[in-house]
Amino acid sequence: MSSLILLFGNTGQLGQEVEKKLQSTGQNYVALARDRCDFTQPESLREAIAAYQPSVIINCAAYTAVDKAESDRQIAEIVNGSALRVIAREAEKINAFLLHISTDYVFDGHKNTPYEEGDRVNPINVYGSSKLAGEKEIQENCSRFLILRTSWVYGVYGKGNFVKTMLKLGAARAEIGVVADQIGSPTWTGDLANIITQIPPNLTGIYHYSNSGVASWYDFAVAIFEEAQQLNFPLKIERVIPITTAEYPTAAKRPVYSVLSCQKIASILESSPPHWRKSLRKMFVGVWSPNP
Repeated sequence: MSSLILLFGNTGQLGQEVEKKLQSTGQNYVALARDRCDFTQPESLREAIAAYQPSVIINCAAYTAVDKAESDRQIAEIVNGSALRVIAREAEKINAFLLHISTDYVFDGHKNTPYEEGDRVNPINVYGSSKLAGEKEIQENCSRFLILRTSWVYGVYGKGNFVKTMLKLGAARAEIGVVADQIGSPTWTGDLANIITQIPPNLTGIYHYSNSGVASWYDFAVAIFEEAQQLNFPLKIERVIPITTAEYPTAAKRPVYSVLSCQKIASILESSPPHWRKSLRKMFVGVWSPNP
């Protein structure tokens, strides 16, 4: 088996960042997007893994439309759940290391202290339950794996995320309301990709990684506009109004509190995650332009 990394999902916001990092570090990899490997077609996954015989598989592919998943349950469960059974079994056949990205939404949000890896999982929406199903498939079918749970992911790439949504709304409106009673940790894909490409293949199990610090969606929105205004983004926004979850009903329920404890992986890698506000500023200043 060659020393090759097989990357799934390289067209998503995280996958593009991971591929960029693999390129910059000169690692030997093959990246497969949906047009070459469809997660709703398990045979294409088997064929890809058998053809490339990778030593490492990084899975950044996922069904991430949280609200849409409520009405599109079957596809979400295939992409996030049963497809992982195929990948895990194929990885096991060739003794490949499988690194899979999961989510804080496997928890119900009833805690008020950071979730640790061994805490009880109890997803409250279809997206979370489908991601948990994928975790279980990996644990049951693969011996060399690392499941990395993260939260509130945003970045430059991909079709959309909270930062892009806020900038779009802020360019069109003078006033917007943002939920202030859901708490988590915004995580920049740049930091997440760094960790993904640094994880040694002898490290196995479930780990958490997000940027440090906590915020509400309201706090996050205010910070986004502050950073954007300093860089002269074309914004009309004058006021951000804190609102409750009840005032902004969505198809999927969200955890009220989904902060992840990252002490486990930080102690192993001897590096603590940067604060979310610092990473947000770094993305704006170093990566983004006023026309995202």
